[in-house]
Amino acid sequence: MTVTKTLTWELRVLAMCGAICAAPALAEDFTPPDILILGDSQLSFGAGPVFLDFFSNLHENCAMSATQSTQLDQLDQSRVSVIGVRSTSVPSWIATGGRAKDTVCKVDPTWRVNAGSYGYQNTSGNQYVQIGQGAPYQFCAAGQSPLQHMFRDDYYDPSLVVFNFLGNSARRWADSPERAIQDVTEMMAQLPDDQACIFMTTAPAYRQNTVDLRLRAQDNLQAAFDVVGQQCTFVEGATPETIAANLGNASHFRRRANGTVKDPFHPNTAASETFFDLQRGAICDAIFAELDPAPAEPFLVVSTMDESMYDMPVVAVAKVVTAN
Repeated sequence: MTVTKTLTWELRVLAMCGAICAAPALAEDFTPPDILILGDSQLSFGAGPVFLDFFSNLHENCAMSATQSTQLDQLDQSRVSVIGVRSTSVPSWIATGGRAKDTVCKVDPTWRVNAGSYGYQNTSGNQYVQIGQGAPYQFCAAGQSPLQHMFRDDYYDPSLVVFNFLGNSARRWADSPERAIQDVTEMMAQLPDDQACIFMTTAPAYRQNTVDLRLRAQDNLQAAFDVVGQQCTFVEGATPETIAANLGNASHFRRRANGTVKDPFHPNTAASETFFDLQRGAICDAIFAELDPAPAEPFLVVSTMDESMYDMPVVAVAKVVTAN
């Protein structure tokens, strides 16, 4: 019953914000993102703008040295795309058909929108979009999963992709380590071999029972990445610090007029800002782990030979030595 009510509420919010422009008019001349953040409705209902701001300002947020600044130059922070599709998780993006794929690709007959989109690619003036409508959202084709179709030739080719999922597969992964391994294995098979990748689980929920379930899911998912998902760097979204920040904290969730929490699953923007403050180090470490190492800076060793030992003048030679 709780899940049904929450889903209905999500759809109503999407409708209010997006029904007036059900098919956003986006330019067909589309330049794909260099940094892609892909997630669920936590991005649509609070976290999306915070992700966008953080990844658009990585030099300010992560560069603590000249070497790190050089590494971050590999990323075009003017082309950050954040897309959160409601009710989705890894199984939705790797499915080639059926209900799982429909959560990404099927147009809701009532609300007409199913995702929040933040970044340079959304020029519609409305943050809510329908996957499949508009050049940046062509992820659906017969016989292919949304992830496969996204990463087809001449379409999405980001330098870094960040996945942000947990809640919609929490029961599946908490109850079955084998299913976690199955999902991660298929996800890795569908990513390009050289794709830099971070997988970060979503921020903690309001209620203890939900947090406990998601912690079990996170543990099994992390174990799966340790075994079969080493192409990606795994970041725990639920930590003692982030749990303490959200657990029972009504100010971090949408509330009714009387102050009680009406949506205990989607932290609000203030909660997302706190999350990034707490997770900054882990997120930045993951980014640097996925980037190519900065080239070592050469230094000069100048010959100090005694020219008086020779009949002819000796020209000092500068030798480039690479620091290890």
